[in-house]
Amino acid sequence: MQQQDAWLLPDGIDELLPDEAQRLEILRAKLLKTFENWGYQLVVPPFVDFLDSLLTGSGHELDLQTFKLTDQISGKMLGVRADMTPQVARIDAHNLKHDHPTRLCYVGTILHTRGDALEKSRSPMQIGAELYGHAGKESDLEVIRLMLEMLAMSGVLNVHLDLGHVGIYRALAEEANLTHIQESELFDVLQRKARPELKDLLESYNLADGLKTVLLKLPELNGDKTVLVKARELFKSENAQKALDDLDAIATQLARYFPSLSISFDLAELRGYHYHTGVVFAAFVPTIGKEIARGGRYDNIGAIFGRERPATGFSADLKTLTALNKQNSIEQPTRELIFAPNVEDVALCETIRDLRAQNRAVVQQLPQQIGDAKKLNCTAVLIQDAQEKWVVTPLSN
Repeated sequence: MQQQDAWLLPDGIDELLPDEAQRLEILRAKLLKTFENWGYQLVVPPFVDFLDSLLTGSGHELDLQTFKLTDQISGKMLGVRADMTPQVARIDAHNLKHDHPTRLCYVGTILHTRGDALEKSRSPMQIGAELYGHAGKESDLEVIRLMLEMLAMSGVLNVHLDLGHVGIYRALAEEANLTHIQESELFDVLQRKARPELKDLLESYNLADGLKTVLLKLPELNGDKTVLVKARELFKSENAQKALDDLDAIATQLARYFPSLSISFDLAELRGYHYHTGVVFAAFVPTIGKEIARGGRYDNIGAIFGRERPATGFSADLKTLTALNKQNSIEQPTRELIFAPNVEDVALCETIRDLRAQNRAVVQQLPQQIGDAKKLNCTAVLIQDAQEKWVVTPLSN
C-alpha cells in the first residue's frame, strides 16, 4: 500500500469521530442503565475465544462469518467473536451456575468476515440481553418487552414487530419423517421463499398429499393475526398447536402493553433455525430494509458447557441504534465546555479541578496554541474577578 493510502480502512470496517462516538457512548450508558433497571447484570465476554465455544449451537452461516486463527500458545483454533450470545450462555452455565433465573446483558464489538447485501459493516457493536433458567412464554414476553423498551429509549419510531416460531417447522418435519438431508433442503428453500422450487422439491419426496399441501401453504402464512386461525386449521400436531398458542398469547399481551405496536406473523420465518428452538422475533422500521433488533428462544445451548438451561434473548447493533437516534430525536442542547487560560496559578488549578469534579468539562489553553475559546467550541471562559477569584463567564455569540 502506498503511503498516501495509509488512512484507508478495510472494507466494512468503520471508525467513529468525536461527535458520533459521544452519541454512541451516551446511548450505550442509557441502554445499559435500562437493562440494569430490569434486573439484567452486565458481563464482558472476551473478543477472542476458542472456536468450539464460539460456534456452539450455531449454524453454518456463523461459521462462515467467523475469522479464525491459530493460538500460538495452545495450538488450538481460535475465533474472533461474530456473535456474543454463545459466550454469555457459557458464563451462565459454567461460571455462574445459578438455579434461579439469571438475567445478563452485554455490549461489545463483534467482527464478521463479510457484510450482508444491505449492511456492508463488518464490525457491528452488539448490544443485547439474555434470560436463562425459565422455559415459559412469560420470559419470551419479557425479553420482547425489554427489546421494545430499548428501541423506545433509542428514539426509534414506527417499530414493526415480526413474530414466528421455529417449533412449527420442526413439528412438520418430524410429522413428515424427513431425513436430515431432506430437512436441510426444505429449510433452504423455505428460507429463500422460493415457491416454485418448493413445489418441485416436495414432489420429489415420498410424502402424504395432506402434508405436501401443508408445507406448500407454509410460506403463505404471514400477515396479521388471522394467520394463526388459518394455521390452526392446517396443523394437526400437538407441538405445532402449542407453538400457535404461545404466539397468540404473546401477541395478545404485547397488544395490551403496546396498543399502537404493529405486529405481524411469519410462520415460515426460520431465522436462526439451527440455533433457536421456539419463538423468534424481529423489529423493523420503514427506513431500513432489514431488522434492527432480533432474538428468540434457544434452549439447552449451555449443555456443552455442563448445564442445560432454557434461554431467550435478543441483540441489536448499537451503531445502527445510534444512527436512528440521530435521525429521530430532537436536537440535543449544546454541552458546556469551559476554556481556561494558560496561567501558572494554584487557584486556577484548584478551580479547574473542582469544576471537573462537578462533571463540568474544562479545556486548558496550551502555550502558543492555534485557536481561541470560540474556535474550540467552548461555551464559557474562566476569568479572574475583582477579588482575584476564577469564575465561569459565558461566552457571547
